[in-house]
Amino acid sequence: MFSKQAADEVNRKNESDEEEPLRKVIAGSMAGNVLEWFDFSSYAFFAAYIGANFFRTGDTVSGLISTFIVFGVGYVARPLGALYLGAYGDLKGRKATLMLTVTLMAAGTFIICFAPPIGVLGVGATILLFVGRLLQGFSAGGEIGGATSYLVEKAPADQKIKVVGWLQGTMGVSNALSAVIGLAITSLFSDEQITQWAWRIPFFIGLLIIPVALYIRSKLSETKEFADMQKNASEEVRKPIRTLFVKYWKNMVIAGLMAIVWHVSVYALVIFGPTYYSMEVTGLGFTANNAFLASLLGNIAMIFACVGSAVIAQKIGFRRALTAAIVVVGVVPIVGLVILHSAPTLPMLLIVHVVICVAVSGYAGIIPSGIAQIFPTHVRSTGTSLSYNIVGIFFAGMTPAFMAWATEYTPFSTGIYVAATAVIALISLPMFLKFISRRS
Repeated sequence: MFSKQAADEVNRKNESDEEEPLRKVIAGSMAGNVLEWFDFSSYAFFAAYIGANFFRTGDTVSGLISTFIVFGVGYVARPLGALYLGAYGDLKGRKATLMLTVTLMAAGTFIICFAPPIGVLGVGATILLFVGRLLQGFSAGGEIGGATSYLVEKAPADQKIKVVGWLQGTMGVSNALSAVIGLAITSLFSDEQITQWAWRIPFFIGLLIIPVALYIRSKLSETKEFADMQKNASEEVRKPIRTLFVKYWKNMVIAGLMAIVWHVSVYALVIFGPTYYSMEVTGLGFTANNAFLASLLGNIAMIFACVGSAVIAQKIGFRRALTAAIVVVGVVPIVGLVILHSAPTLPMLLIVHVVICVAVSGYAGIIPSGIAQIFPTHVRSTGTSLSYNIVGIFFAGMTPAFMAWATEYTPFSTGIYVAATAVIALISLPMFLKFISRRS
């Protein structure tokens, strides 16, 4: 029923879809991803100010941890979003999922943007923040699987890694945009003004991005691979969730293990980084402005590094590129932090953070295409979404809160944590590559 309707609609709209320009495909996939990362990074960047508005704590660190716990709540909703929206994408189509995820993200952003502070609404304010994060998390649960599946299926065989690399480049675009806005806000307004109202500005800007994202995605066509699958939909195709857990659960486990270092490196080093650099407990002594500047430069570097790493992987081979990327992301951050603590100057901060972001990009730029290709077409959206988001509960959403706590015990906690997860990736790598070769 559901899949037959999807098939009829897909077949009507996609008979001449083979020649759709790749730039249009990439732009459509990037549109929603920019919004997702922009809202998430804005929340992390302004965590201290958000905490002051929605929690009653007399301790700055406790307020920060509470705020990051609510940040992590969005990740509890992600597997639910991955399950529903992933299956929706495998039944209704990739484009339908991409439209729905942006709409849901808009609802969550609207609530956070206009929720009154705890002094006005009491505990109701905290609940609204909680609901906003749940909606954002539910939406994001389907975004990565839907967008990655769409790109993998649209791209030519010899360009899949490179094309998907652009999707991760949007992380740098949106985080850089957040950093620019953060720099402007912290430069133009006092701490009191930011706490009272100016922290809401990034979320309002996020709302302005939504109509553009919806328009771009509305012009996309469905993938031919999905359309062909729907023409001969078997029982297995019509029940993607059951099929995934019965036939492809090993693929999902291995994909999840490979996603751990992807999550941790991004959230411990890129998202939590600006907060880490300005925390008193680190002893580095950097201001919020210093941290935002480092974040801006690091995220600009990520735009090029994500795409660059994907281009290199396409040329030298996925196996060699991924192995090197795991080693680099495991070693560079901890070395960089040791250097920074030995010479905590602004120029050194900028250099170290940019190098760390490039190291993170080396892995983040190429792993999504591998995870998507580990699954067959009829469970690709569900499998990619679930494997990424189930581990994200513990290794993404809770990472900033965990890092805020761990940094009180050792200033090198972020580097140590990333290195440990890189070891997990190295151990899982042979099986991961074996599964990909089976799908080739």
